[in-house]
Amino acid sequence: MALSRSARLGALATAAASFLVIAASSAPTPGTAGIGDPYFPELGNGGFDARHYDLALAYAPDTGRLDGRATLTARATQNLSSFDLDLQQLEVTRVEVDGRRAAFTRDGDEMTVTPRHYLRAGRHFTVSVTYGGVPRPLNGPIVFGSDYGWMKTGDGVFVACEPNAASTWFPSSDHPSDKATYDIRVKAPRGLTAVSNGRLVSTYDRGGSTYTHWRESRPMATYLATATIGEFDVRTGRTPGGIPIYVAVDPVLKNGNSVDVYAVTAAATDYWSQVFGPYPFEETGAIVDDMPEAGFSLEVQSKPAYSAVRSESTIVHELAHQWFGDSVSVARWKDIWLNEGFATYAQWLWAEHQGTRSAHDSFRAGYDSRPAGSAFWQIKVADPQRDTMFASAVYQRGAMTLQALRERIGDRAFFRLLPAWTRLHRYGNADTADFIRLAERVSGQQLDDLFDAWLFTTGKPAL
Repeated sequence: MALSRSARLGALATAAASFLVIAASSAPTPGTAGIGDPYFPELGNGGFDARHYDLALAYAPDTGRLDGRATLTARATQNLSSFDLDLQQLEVTRVEVDGRRAAFTRDGDEMTVTPRHYLRAGRHFTVSVTYGGVPRPLNGPIVFGSDYGWMKTGDGVFVACEPNAASTWFPSSDHPSDKATYDIRVKAPRGLTAVSNGRLVSTYDRGGSTYTHWRESRPMATYLATATIGEFDVRTGRTPGGIPIYVAVDPVLKNGNSVDVYAVTAAATDYWSQVFGPYPFEETGAIVDDMPEAGFSLEVQSKPAYSAVRSESTIVHELAHQWFGDSVSVARWKDIWLNEGFATYAQWLWAEHQGTRSAHDSFRAGYDSRPAGSAFWQIKVADPQRDTMFASAVYQRGAMTLQALRERIGDRAFFRLLPAWTRLHRYGNADTADFIRLAERVSGQQLDDLFDAWLFTTGKPAL
């Protein structure tokens, strides 16, 4: 059907008006300074999606100085006039966007980058930051009152960054909801070993330095990245199930440790692969450093980092995190029980597997040992608050929740649920509501009362 001249003019006017509305609504705007996580409002950054980090680092243990060049490949999720990166303490000397020098400003832990031309939504771009200084660890009530992050040792550095310390050693979108792949290249004094995530691409000596290149080809949260440096005895091979394994142990600890880290790591990786689903990464392993001041271990992706291995149970806990926390990461930090409750429950499953104590007995021991008036029962596990996000209730009551769920829905449904969870959210992020929905779908039961009692309310639940 042909249109009259007036109709055509009207249509053109309408189209022009629509174009102006679209153009106005898509005008370039700054990305937000954080993703809005209630616990850490300025962590992470809006306006782009991190895709890959290429970190070139040079560390001098004698002075503690770190010099780096970080190149982030990202995709703009809006028309960006400027965007932020998280970076604490260190001095920035140059910033480039797509190879061209860009302006930047600093405000506390935020760095705002303004490229020469705005970045269109959907476009991939690179930002390279040249920086340096002496990284300092963070401290406070969050991580058991311990230092965490970039921690200097007698022969190098121990790097364990949960929850917010990755940005003390490289500029990033420092929140687990913004995962990326990594190349991490480290220059250190000759004779020291740099251990990082993923697979070892190359290592060689030149002059007085050792150069090491690691590649993590699976998406990783920033807090799981490491560049631990020191003297290490390294053992490599494959688990009985065929998974490559790399274990680095500080020689100071090698003879004094009653736990065979290599053997337990291999056995636990293979067993969890049967219970939780296929191992999600290219390599398993461990980094065991002489850093007792840290007082904790961390589920560094592909190679948990131990400040000192205290028990076999610690190893199986950190390895369970490779599924619960590393492959499937929290969407917001309030959901941390999805990491710690599951890894603690894995310790109970390991004892059950070893024939030493059933998960039910572990559950009852923890439940019965804490009277109703204990402060333990006053934390809402599904939202424990920032300064108590690593309280024992998050671990133990989180694990109790899983045992209560197992006893409600039965072993058949429960052990279908765990690998279904890791498969559904593999390399992604999820929250408590996601887990409840899946538990109800797999079991065919309505479970609000159980999760309300164990996760969302205070007080000691009745059995």
